[in-house]
Amino acid sequence: MIEAVASLLTGPVYLAGENVECSITFSNPLVARHTTSQSYSDGLESLAWASAQIHCQCSTNAKVAHPKSNTLAAEELSITNKDTSFAPCRGENGHVVMSTKPKILLCDLRLAPGEVKTYIYRETLPSEAPPSYRGQAVKYSYKITIGMQRVNSPIKLLRVPFRVLVVNGLPDLSVCGDSEDLAPSNPFLETEEKETPLDVSLQVLQNITARRTPNFYNITNQRGKVVRFCLFKNSYKLGEDITGTFDFSSTTVPCVQFSVTLQSEEEIAADSRRWAKQSSAVISYSKHHEVCLSLKYSQLILPIPLHITPAFTTPLVSLKWRLHFEFVTTTTPLSQQVSSDIKSNMWQGPGALDIETMVWNLPVNIYPTTPSQVAQGLQAQTKYSIAL
Repeated sequence: MIEAVASLLTGPVYLAGENVECSITFSNPLVARHTTSQSYSDGLESLAWASAQIHCQCSTNAKVAHPKSNTLAAEELSITNKDTSFAPCRGENGHVVMSTKPKILLCDLRLAPGEVKTYIYRETLPSEAPPSYRGQAVKYSYKITIGMQRVNSPIKLLRVPFRVLVVNGLPDLSVCGDSEDLAPSNPFLETEEKETPLDVSLQVLQNITARRTPNFYNITNQRGKVVRFCLFKNSYKLGEDITGTFDFSSTTVPCVQFSVTLQSEEEIAADSRRWAKQSSAVISYSKHHEVCLSLKYSQLILPIPLHITPAFTTPLVSLKWRLHFEFVTTTTPLSQQVSSDIKSNMWQGPGALDIETMVWNLPVNIYPTTPSQVAQGLQAQTKYSIAL
């Protein structure tokens, strides 16, 4: 028996453009009494070949008319791949939207009892790859598929799932690299190491999400001003808190209570919709609720979960984020009712109110954070094994 173990060396989360490293170990476990092998009588185990490949699978539901011209089904890909019998997407649902070239790890590997062989699989994720996403109508999932075959045995596949994050607005690294290579070199100066795609991506994230530009919004209805809301910035990273303040001091319409919900809006592309008047799918996440009757000021602290997918756009679907506000206002005059006990001096609210509810949506930008921080929040598995 040969045991294959695959481990992600740098965690289960990566940024598009980053290098993925996976350690694949093949071992022939020791047993108390060695049984006679099919090919050898000395306990040797033989593996004909092993290959690895990364692919992104896209699966949709009945609401999406998937364009067949842009993607290949899993079975179609296995048929067109005539160079090798390795079909990593065989048995998977959906279509392949991104796949790397297969890399051969080994050929004709022979392992003695107790012997272990380790191989490192490295691959660079394309910067234009879609992010990992599990939505209502569309799902993007990434896997490293390791195919292996013993002599006169069927092919076995070991799949290692991982998550990919995409940073919108990433600069073209090739242009920067060419300009540095053409610049004159000074032999007396120390050569500086070039920034990796991960360093550039993290710098872009820091520049975008660190800007604090307070925006003020006067929220009104047909009867007057309800509240003045301040949002300190409009771009956030995963794991951050969305903070803001509410000012009721100079309003003309009494607000009884309010709620703020972080929502995602999934919209299918026009040419991929099953029906012409197909609405977007809205999903709610964290929520802030507060009773604000007679309050002059209040604040908003809304956490952004680490497991959600930041905003992105592909030819098939686009994902946007927004803050959904609900304000409950009253048309009943609030009289100051004071109890007869002077010592307590307690205000007693009215037993019934005539209320109106108004809603308002404010778009926000959500970007990825460092892969290590997302990995700590997800606590995903990084090691997988299979027996041949």
